[in-house]
Amino acid sequence: MDGTQRDPRSATGEQAEAVEREAAKERLLAQAEAERIPVEETTRAVPDRRWSRER
Repeated sequence: MDGTQRDPRSATGEQAEAVEREAAKERLLAQAEAERIPVEETTRAVPDRRWSRER
């Protein structure tokens, strides 16, 4: 053999890591969605009129 055969346990470990990465990605997306502020709820920036009074 040329030594390229893989240990079946390493393939299982790689699959477990892939599942963990996907779960972490889903958690991050869920957290971002929970923290998202809809556009309708944001306030418009209002110019500071104090500067125009001094002129």
